[in-house]
Formats: sequence, structure tokens, C-alpha cells
Amino acid sequence: MNGLYLGAAVVAGFVLCLPLVLLTARRTARRVQRLLERARAAERLAELGTLTSGLAHEIKNPLSSVNLNIQLIQEDIRQLAGQEASSENDQELLGRVGRRFDSLTRETQRLRDILEDFLRFAGRLELDPSPTNLNALVDELADFFNPQAAAAGVQIRTQLGAQPATASVDGAHLKQAILNLMLNAVHAMEVARQKNQPHGGARDLIIRTERLRQEGQDEIQVHVTDTGPGIAAENLGRIFEPYFTTRRGGTGLGLPTARRIVDAHGGALRVHSEVGRGSDFCIALPMDKH
Repeated sequence: MNGLYLGAAVVAGFVLCLPLVLLTARRTARRVQRLLERARAAERLAELGTLTSGLAHEIKNPLSSVNLNIQLIQEDIRQLAGQEASSENDQELLGRVGRRFDSLTRETQRLRDILEDFLRFAGRLELDPSPTNLNALVDELADFFNPQAAAAGVQIRTQLGAQPATASVDGAHLKQAILNLMLNAVHAMEVARQKNQPHGGARDLIIRTERLRQEGQDEIQVHVTDTGPGIAAENLGRIFEPYFTTRRGGTGLGLPTARRIVDAHGGALRVHSEVGRGSDFCIALPMDKH
């Protein structure tokens, strides 16, 4: 009799648990389905990236040939312009042709720059991480970029944390991400001064490192802080979109490329900005546990 009651209790328990089991199974199935869809989407994006990168390379090769031939023609024009036998009209014509070829040279170089930015953004990102002292990396990058910043009237100031800041990163790629942030900051400050926009001084670019513990995990943060005009609220949510830019002549790929590199390292790229005071871009990376 007791066995009968026990069996009935087991069956009743199973019946009561069955809806919960079915619900869990459905949730698991939906989660698996979403993961499969993401995997297929990622595969399609990878294929698209390969195709577009190949197309960009195919465009880049003839563009280099065009640029080379323009340079050769420019040399011929300069030689003709230097001949004393040329009439005044001929000299004027050669001058006009020369200026047009100068314009062509600038435009072909701009196309090359766009293609280079695109290839960095869309190309396959293969990291070769190794334990890296981020204080030393930032110091080296600041020293390299200082002449360009000084030419734009900007002073670089580094504030490196006293504690070791070691993370497993691909140094070359991370430098590119930080450099993209520095280039944007310097350009924003230079334009703010030229156009008399409200800004926070537009003279100082601060690169700062610090170690923090966020949500139970140790991380290293690299801050790129400018004293420029800041970012308007309506643009703040779009700055990481490919090809979105408020900069004349910009490609709109610098910030998306920086975020892609940081994401590939398992980190995060955050931004805080105040209009009229400046912007702070923060690269947060997991600290090397070894």
C-alpha cells in the first residue's frame, strides 16, 4: 500500500513538474535557435567582409597606377613650363593643367585613404595578443603623436597609473584604436578654435591609465580626454555607426574601427561628453591575471 502511495506521489510530482520541464525545454530551444541565427548572421557578415575587402584591394591596385601616372605627367608639365621658348599663353595653359592635376592628386590620395580606412574596418581582424604594459604603450604612443598634436596647437599630457597595468593585447591593433581616438580629439579641438565654438580650452589632450575593479573583475582603463567642443546629444548615439561623421573630409570609420578592435579584445569602449567642455573616451580591458 505504501508502495502504491509512493508511486502515485512520484507520478503526481512528475505531472506537476512537467509544465516546468516543457517551459525550460522551450526556452532552451529558443536560445539555441537564437545562437544558430547569430552564428549564421556572423558567417554571412564574414563572407561579405571577405568579398568587400577583396573588392577594395582590386580598386586600390589600379588607383595606385593612376596616381603614379598623374605624378609622371606632373613632372612633364613642370619640364615644359621651365622651357624659355614657351609663349605666355602656353605658360598660362600649362599652369591651369598643372593645377588640375594637383587636384587629381589630392582626390586620388583621398580615395586611397578611404580605402585604407575601409580595409582596416572590414578586413579580417586577427589578433596576436601577449602580456603588454599599457603604461609603456601609452607613453610610446604619446611620444610618437606629440609632433602632430603640437602642429595643431594641442599639448599631450599623460597621467599613468602608479600600479603596473598589464593586459593581454595585440599592441599594434590597440595602438591603432587609441590613435584613432587621439586623431579625432585633436581635430575636434583644432576646428573648435578655428570656428570659435564653445569648448573647454581646446589645448589639452589627456591620456590616462588606471586600474579598477568593476562588477567583480579587475580591468585596466585607458582614457583619451579632450578639452574640445564635446559631442551633441543627437550625435552621441551614432558616433560608432560606420560612415557617420560630422567631420568634413572624414570617412566615418575611425571610431567604429576603434570599437571593433576593443571588442575583439573582450573589452568595451565607452564615451562621456559634455557640450562646450570636451569628451572622454574610455577603453576598458580585462586585466592580465598572470
